[in-house]
Order: sequence, then C-alpha cells, then structure tokens
Amino acid sequence: MITLHGFGPMFGLPEASPYVTKTEVQLKLLGLPYRKERGRPDASPKGQLPYIDDDGARIADSHFIREHLERKHGKDLDAGLDARQRAEAWAVERMLENHFAAISGRMRWLIPENFAKGPAHFVDGAPEELRPKLREELLARVRESYRAVGVTRHSDEEIVELGARSLAALSTILGDKPCLFGERPAGVDATAFAMLAGVLTPFFDSPLRTRAEGSANLVAYTARMMRAFYPDHPWEAPR
Repeated sequence: MITLHGFGPMFGLPEASPYVTKTEVQLKLLGLPYRKERGRPDASPKGQLPYIDDDGARIADSHFIREHLERKHGKDLDAGLDARQRAEAWAVERMLENHFAAISGRMRWLIPENFAKGPAHFVDGAPEELRPKLREELLARVRESYRAVGVTRHSDEEIVELGARSLAALSTILGDKPCLFGERPAGVDATAFAMLAGVLTPFFDSPLRTRAEGSANLVAYTARMMRAFYPDHPWEAPR
C-alpha cells in the first residue's frame, strides 16, 4: 500500500498544498490504491511535502514521485501524447510550478488578511504564548523565499500581471477541450488543476483570483476536475 503524506484539507480545498494535490490526482489517474496521512515536512527525505512511502521506499517531491510510480508500475500518464505535446506539457508544468506557484503563493501568504485567516494557523499547535513569534518567523522565511526567486522584487501590480500572463497562456492552450491536450487528462492536468483550484478557492480573496475568474474555460475546467477527482468535496464554480 502506498502512503501519501500531505497537509490535509484546508482553505476550502481538499488539500492545502497544490503539490500534494498534484500527486494525489496522479495516483488516481494511475489507478493505484493508496492511503493518505497528515505529514510533517521535517519528516520528509527532502524536507517538503508531498512524499510517499511505497513498501518502505520513501520518495519525496511530486515530480520524482511520479517518475517512481510510472517506472515501478509500467505506466505512462502521457501515453496519449505525441512528442510535441509531451514537450509542451513539460513547458506548461514548469511555468506553473516554477513561476505561477510563487505568484499565487504570494497572494496567500503576503496579503495580510489572507495570511491571518490562512497560513497563520499553521502554528496553532504551539503553546499560545509562542504563536505570535512563530508566526512572525514563519512569515519572514516565506517572504525571503519569495524575494529569492524574484517575485517580491516587483510591485503588486506587476506581480498580478505576471500571473495573469500565465493564466492567459493556460487558457489558450486549453481552448474548448475538456483537458489540456484532448479528451483525457494527462499528467500535466493534475498540476494545472491543483494550481487553479488554489487560486480560485473562495477562501482567499486576491486580484489574481479575480483575473482567474475572468477565464471561463479555466473556471469550468477546474470544476470538472474537482467533480472527477474529489466528487465529495463541495465546490461551486465562480460566476
């Protein structure tokens, strides 16, 4: 049995982390039985979630989890894609994970109202008198990480425009298809769904969410994927 270690449901989402969501959807696409447990980043081989325990093998990072599962079980999430589509899927995945994720994360962490009702509660398990200091330290680390990748070196308006460019690109690639590359979801659809759900959740308000709600095909795509992979999770597509 595969054990997937994640954060659990939070913020109006079936899973707080888009990277854990990506892995969980890919497990479902591969048709592999698994169980899910709450994990701690410091227990992961790479200090991050997700990671899986697969018959004693502990694999971290969503990309390498996918590689491990496909290799072990002789399956290919991109089986229906030609060489060009595989290259485009990789480019889309890198755009979302290495660029868009930091922009959307910034909306979650560095808009004070969103931080206060969301990530600030990550320290709720600590003694009450320590929580203010722990929240400050946590926020400082996240702020520095976003500066290191370049996101917070820009103005708020510039950051939103960068995110909107990625949304527009994704909308164009999707077009009127059910999935990014046709009728059936490929590996990259797990990534796209996870990132879009994280932005569109009504739990957080942000200018980027407003821009995402303006792409009708992305909104409908996210709702379709939610129904397909998390049918019991309440999700109302924005109008």
